[in-house]
Amino acid sequence: MFCDASMKAYGACIYLRCTSFDGTVTAVLLTAKSRVAPLEDLEKKRKQTSIPRLELSSALTGVHLFEKVVQSIKITAQPYFWTDSMIVKCWIAAAPSRWNVFVANRVSEIQHITRGGIWNHIAGLENPADVLSRGMPPDQLKDYEMWWQGPPWLRLDKSSWPKTATINLEDLDPSLLEERTAVAAPAQVVEPSPIFGLRSNPDDRKTGLVKHEERSEALHQLLLLAQQESFPEDLIALRRTGEVKPTSKLRKLAPRLFNGIILVGGRLQNANISAGRKHPIVLDNHHPLSIIIDVHYHQKNLHAGQQLLIASMRKKYWPLSARNLARQVIHRCVKCFRTRPTAHEQLMADLPAERVTPAPPFIRVVVDYCGPFYIQYPYRKGGPIKCFVAVFVCLAVKAVHLEVVGDLTTQAFIAALKRFVSRRGRPEILMCDNATIFVGARRELDELRKLFNNQDFVKAVTEETSWENINFKFIPAKSPNFGGLWEAAVKSMKEHLKRTLGNTVLVSDEMATLAQIEACLNSRPLTPLSNDAIDLEILTPGHFLVGRPLTAIPEPSLQDLNESRLSKWQRVQYFLQRFWNRWSTQYLSNLHTRTKWTKQRNNLFVGTMVLLCEDNVPPLKWRLGRVTEIHPGKDGNIRVGKVHTKDGDFLRAISKVCVLPIRDNESTPASAHEED
Repeated sequence: MFCDASMKAYGACIYLRCTSFDGTVTAVLLTAKSRVAPLEDLEKKRKQTSIPRLELSSALTGVHLFEKVVQSIKITAQPYFWTDSMIVKCWIAAAPSRWNVFVANRVSEIQHITRGGIWNHIAGLENPADVLSRGMPPDQLKDYEMWWQGPPWLRLDKSSWPKTATINLEDLDPSLLEERTAVAAPAQVVEPSPIFGLRSNPDDRKTGLVKHEERSEALHQLLLLAQQESFPEDLIALRRTGEVKPTSKLRKLAPRLFNGIILVGGRLQNANISAGRKHPIVLDNHHPLSIIIDVHYHQKNLHAGQQLLIASMRKKYWPLSARNLARQVIHRCVKCFRTRPTAHEQLMADLPAERVTPAPPFIRVVVDYCGPFYIQYPYRKGGPIKCFVAVFVCLAVKAVHLEVVGDLTTQAFIAALKRFVSRRGRPEILMCDNATIFVGARRELDELRKLFNNQDFVKAVTEETSWENINFKFIPAKSPNFGGLWEAAVKSMKEHLKRTLGNTVLVSDEMATLAQIEACLNSRPLTPLSNDAIDLEILTPGHFLVGRPLTAIPEPSLQDLNESRLSKWQRVQYFLQRFWNRWSTQYLSNLHTRTKWTKQRNNLFVGTMVLLCEDNVPPLKWRLGRVTEIHPGKDGNIRVGKVHTKDGDFLRAISKVCVLPIRDNESTPASAHEED
């Protein structure tokens, strides 16, 4: 990223440097952005912005542009940032608190976004962003190689790039640096803390067990330091007048000083309670010491909840926004999280093409098992035996096909698949979960395909069993939310069966009457009833199978009518096209709404510590792991990742993953990837 500014405009441009396998290096312009510099406004008393501030604004513009580029194309390479302003380089290299508000806010944001990047200084003549700040006619721009490919040295080895000169603050104009001025007040100078004095002098360093007096003195010094950082103006006002300013956030507490520490004055002078509860120590909820003290009370009270934690702290301390602090501490406690883990979420993905593309019924199919059910064979002795039902669902029109399966073996599934293909035709896509039987079926089909292709004498058999060329697609293991369509069909099938049969054990022949349940499922409405008087019935999957709901009453015979009164083939095709038109206009429109997961969430990244959700296992025994691979969807969101645990690697959907609330998981950007 290169940035530059002038009194007229400022902007930034980004180049992508690529190295091919043969060592050839290319650099091309990826994107750029420019803005017009603000003008002087005498009426609003707004002065012309200085060049250093404009240079800083150009750096911020380039950083925002860089952030969008990284989020769009997922680049994980080392980023480099170049500016021709030594003052901007000095600002970015130092702590933001050193500069005034305008500079500090922008420097803080730049440092946050570009952490891990390298900022360098470049001569103005070698800066391609100079085109953005000073302009160039189009006839010159089209042949200006530096603009389209960057500086010539950008295609050389990194060791040949310009070296950044050492910044000497004494050589820069102090008025341009805009350093924050210290508040001058005739207050007493705070002596260095005895804590650090003992550490700096080895002869006075104490050894052995820590005594109670030493612990109390150390805590006192830490409280002094924390309040000096959090309430400097209030301390000055209290030492001067004994009161804080009317605009202070401590005004309602009527604060007072005792041994240099701010205490709550309050209204409980006459209460019969301890002095610590009458006048607790004031703490800023954002200060690290406040968080440490809150964590201590949280653990001391056996991982207390929010109300108990606040009550325990207020016996001695009064943190501002105590509820927010307590919620933050409890949220970041790993042990509390492991007792009540929360699964990770992400914005609901777009529907796959198989769901929203018109296709003949059962061309794109999903399959799932349900059961067990019990049947009795009349010619066998013994009690009832188990059986299962394979539910085939069409992805386009939600039509259902049911097949009874004797057991959970690969051979039984292949037999059910053959029966399905014989009645409904060969599907192009068969989607299912990662159950063992389905994986085994795919493996056996692959072996059959190889065997048939290698044997010439069975070529005819290969042509007849072309159903084996099925494209299998698997969802991640233990991820039922990836198969909501067929899970709903399984639920509906079970409801029909249980409500009609209850606990009745059927004979094998009676189990074949599942076709009636299949007919009911294929007569379910796909869309609400239309208000159009011409549309006499709702659209169902049966319309795409037989031209009407499967449970509809048959039409009267038309054999006695004149042939001229009957509809021609074109009329049949018209009605069929009308079904698909209604499918496109009514059914697809109902799929727009996201029923849940409506917000964009932070993505998983490589290195995240997580818990793997497991059924029938208490949360404290869930396996702890680290994300080693991520699989972005078409929209760039992560919904599947590979997790490494002590028992091996597992591919899981994020709905079965709980991200631990530790700092490593929160400090790394959501779009970050592990470096090579």
